[in-house]
Amino acid sequence: MNSTTITLKFITLICLVILAAFSRLIPHMPNFSPLGAIAIFSAAYFSKKWQALFIPIAAVWLSDLVINNVIYAEYNPTFTFFTEGFYWTYGSYILIALVGMQLFKKVTPSRVLGGALASTLIFFFVSNLGCYFFDPLYSSDFAGLVNCYIAGIPFVKATFLGDLFYATLLFGAYELFIQRALKLKAISNR
Repeated sequence: MNSTTITLKFITLICLVILAAFSRLIPHMPNFSPLGAIAIFSAAYFSKKWQALFIPIAAVWLSDLVINNVIYAEYNPTFTFFTEGFYWTYGSYILIALVGMQLFKKVTPSRVLGGALASTLIFFFVSNLGCYFFDPLYSSDFAGLVNCYIAGIPFVKATFLGDLFYATLLFGAYELFIQRALKLKAISNR
């Protein structure tokens, strides 16, 4: 592969991640989000591990800035760089990407499905654990932890549907783009 092809692939990856992150601005059901899918997609295709971890977090953070300071500005008295407990959600996306790096040695439809499911479960367990530790609604005992996880169950379906929808969209769009780009390159090389 030449450097033009590598650059085109990299730019395509960046654009898809940013577009997916900013699709959060489109009205949707709670927890129907592209964020888990972005993490597994990045893990599958970015060649450098730091890119697979940093780029999705940067895209999420940029979309958070818009959501928190434009859409929900009336609820934030000052400019919000990070929401309370952000490290639990961002940490879950890093963990999802790390799992994705192991899962996506090869991209297949069954691995995309497995990645979407893994993403949903990781997000559920990590984000609810964070909620348990910092939400005074839950007692600081085992019963409180169980209650916190039970309270999160109604959101799992939308999380999985979002992960599956956006994973299908991201992986499919990228593969389609690459196939078209390769065909154009083959035609131009004749």
